[in-house]
Amino acid sequence: MEFERHRLAWESKPLLSEIYAGFYRRIIKLVDPHLPGRIVEIGAGLGNLKQHLPSVLGANLFPSPGLDLVCDAYELPFLSDTLSHVVMVDVFHHLSAPAAFLREARRVLVAGGRLLLFEPYISRTSRLVYGLFHHEPVGWRKPIDLRSIPPPARLYYAAQGNLTRLAFGGVSTDWEAGWEVFHREALSSFAYLLSGGYSKPAFYPARWLEGVRRCDDWLSRWPQWFGARCLVGLRKTEG
Repeated sequence: MEFERHRLAWESKPLLSEIYAGFYRRIIKLVDPHLPGRIVEIGAGLGNLKQHLPSVLGANLFPSPGLDLVCDAYELPFLSDTLSHVVMVDVFHHLSAPAAFLREARRVLVAGGRLLLFEPYISRTSRLVYGLFHHEPVGWRKPIDLRSIPPPARLYYAAQGNLTRLAFGGVSTDWEAGWEVFHREALSSFAYLLSGGYSKPAFYPARWLEGVRRCDDWLSRWPQWFGARCLVGLRKTEG
């Protein structure tokens, strides 16, 4: 079971949890504490964000220990205009109908509510790494279904490049209609790529992490060459 594999990797690789802690800190900086309503993480997996943001509600398509509710991203069990934030970490690229999800997220968020997406970023370097060493397809040339209709069946889907293509100019669409993109950054993340993630051994010891991070900070000046992660913040607009 994938959940169990991820749990074992998380518990046995302190390097991985420290890398994700850095990701979560970036996400939390975009949380607006003045907005009314709850914060919900969709596809919360192990529920690790809750360790850094205790107020978050963890939701997943399948039940797992430590999460608060089971729900479908296309049919969220919340009243309209009630949530302040919806957060997704490495989940958006699993949505075969992203526009349908964006419509549902917009329904449940309050005016000015925020959707925070943390995803793979496809650059010249990371496309090679993700393509060769990651089990999920990059899907760089795969058509993106931008109809606002949920898929009839919840079959497995993955296209790691979808947010890069939509938010950073790879596809010319009005995918953000009804939203304002208030934050968009692509980051070098050799710290993550060389950690082996959940499925492979690390290529460097944990004591090197800060040095690798400093290198990433420098390389992030050239995201089209070295980017591997991205953070996109969308704000619900009126109308």
